[in-house]
Amino acid sequence: MNGFTDRFADRLEPLGVTTGAFLVVVALGTIAGMPWTTNGSVLVSAVQLLGVAGMIAIGVGLAWLARLE
Repeated sequence: MNGFTDRFADRLEPLGVTTGAFLVVVALGTIAGMPWTTNGSVLVSAVQLLGVAGMIAIGVGLAWLARLE
């Protein structure tokens, strides 16, 4: 094939790593946007932060899983 794809054991490995990194970047952008400032409920803010933490965990897990050999 080519030099880029020959480095990976699986054809979909770059897609998994890229998608995982994208999820982490979007989650960090969500935190930087401070979504908890637009509502008045502490419970809703806590659920939003748990969702962002979950998205970071899913992104890191996906990237790690894609890199397993």
